[in-house]
Amino acid sequence: MNDTITRRDFLKQSTAIAAGLAVGDATTSSRAAKGPNEKVLVGVIGCHNRGVDHLAGYLALPNVEVAYVCDVDSNTLDKGLAIVAKKQSRPAKGVKDLRRILDDPAVDAVSLAMPDHWHTPATVLACAAGKHVYVEKPGSHNARECEIAVLAARKYKRLVQLGSQRRSWPWVMDAMRSLRAGELGKLFLARGWYVNNRLSLGHTEPAPVPDYLDYALWQGPAPEQPYRPNTLPYNWHWFWNWGTAELGNNGVHSLDLARWGMGLETAPRRITCAGQRYHFKDDWQTPDVTLATFDFGDKCLIWEGQSCDPHGFEGSSFGVSFYGEGGCLTITGNNVRVYDLKNKLVREVKGAGDEVSHFGNFVNAIRDGTPLNADLADGHKSALLTHLGNISWRVGRTINFDPAEGKIIGDQEAAALWGRTYRPGWEPSV
Repeated sequence: MNDTITRRDFLKQSTAIAAGLAVGDATTSSRAAKGPNEKVLVGVIGCHNRGVDHLAGYLALPNVEVAYVCDVDSNTLDKGLAIVAKKQSRPAKGVKDLRRILDDPAVDAVSLAMPDHWHTPATVLACAAGKHVYVEKPGSHNARECEIAVLAARKYKRLVQLGSQRRSWPWVMDAMRSLRAGELGKLFLARGWYVNNRLSLGHTEPAPVPDYLDYALWQGPAPEQPYRPNTLPYNWHWFWNWGTAELGNNGVHSLDLARWGMGLETAPRRITCAGQRYHFKDDWQTPDVTLATFDFGDKCLIWEGQSCDPHGFEGSSFGVSFYGEGGCLTITGNNVRVYDLKNKLVREVKGAGDEVSHFGNFVNAIRDGTPLNADLADGHKSALLTHLGNISWRVGRTINFDPAEGKIIGDQEAAALWGRTYRPGWEPSV
């Protein structure tokens, strides 16, 4: 990152981008590049788990072609190619190295379903190569990368959509509008949660890398660590070298809704994150029970995660509840319920999850300048909450933050976790 740009300048710039003041150049260039009847060519990078959803999302859209499928695991790559072959007349090209996609000038956009440690480095590389980007949440591995990714989008005038798919669900959007319009009056608190029943990783020793996996390329920008069989393909989430814990994995979704509904555009002043790896004694590094609080002065956000106990709140494994002068609005799974101060249900809306609409919004932004529903400049504010929460947990105490300056106050140990070190040659730079 250009060190001459202060965090105060960055905060002002990112707010302008999120408000649409700096997006005009990117949308204008994309509008000139693609007419309404021209195909948008996409490369999907990462085919495990969320990558399958990316492929399904694009394959369901008209005038969109998956031109490339990329994965460092040859078995997973073959699976992705087979998915495309069933739905698309022209086969996709399969590659292991994302840079081969970025070298192709015909590709309009890349869709990143990669581990968290790759989110920002890949976004910066793609923007520099002239590609628009859809990147899974949280979009960054640490707080400094939030800054870097937004600056890359601005510098190269590219559209970057964060994978916060609820931002494109009409019934969620209606709920957010009702909160912002004052249905509950003044809001004081939002509480989000996520629960699961994840099993123990056990203990493993370093082992030979399987012949189907390019482990060096999988690690990419992250400092090198030996291959362990219990890390891939999913459990990297629970290791600080690659993941962002359950807070960054699923907490970011409910925190994004909480921040959106509460109308919070600045960072919190005080952050506390408690919990531990209580359920099992194994190689898992991050907490499996998490309770994070974010104090904004006149409002508060709380997020609770239970990685190994599937009983949630309000009868749902995922949700957010908003509390205000006039009662409570709760989003649980695919439902919105509003309660008055006597705890009487006064309104209920039943919706549905819709993966395709969020990818469609991204493609429409490329095609005709439709505003992004989850622009990275806004999404980084939600990601920052998860990074600050993780910092608090790692140092074991409450941290204080200056929203105006964009920095941790009076805690050198915590401030040192703002960024990370990279493998030489992989440092994201704007």
